[in-house]
Amino acid sequence: MKLNPFPALACALMLTTPLFSQTPAPDPHAVPTLDGGIGSCSADLTVDDSAGAPVYLAKINVHIAYGFLNKRRLDLELSTNVDGRARFTGLPDRLKHGIYFRASSNGRSGEAFDDPANTCKAQFTITLQPQASTQPAPQP
Repeated sequence: MKLNPFPALACALMLTTPLFSQTPAPDPHAVPTLDGGIGSCSADLTVDDSAGAPVYLAKINVHIAYGFLNKRRLDLELSTNVDGRARFTGLPDRLKHGIYFRASSNGRSGEAFDDPANTCKAQFTITLQPQASTQPAPQP
């Protein structure tokens, strides 16, 4: 009786494959970077709460209108790392209205304004504050 070596070989291969295919965990302190691709300016942002602690996974939104009659538009969104940091690169150096960076997380928000013509390599700290309630107060 001749034994088939295939089942033993397949079992050994299945057990050793996870050992060789593990990818290293991403660095939680690496600064997330998003390239807009329309210029040479950049903005480094830090998002903090009202106590000064960094906010993890705060969403930062940017709307850029540029070009003739501001017909070209670019919307970017990026989340912060564990240190509350994020970076936008490739921002235009000439805009008519500047750029607003709006950050939000868990019902809190904040914003920063940049005029790339004056500060092409900008650094901002955005402090998140509770959003004002838009619901009317109950009548007695």
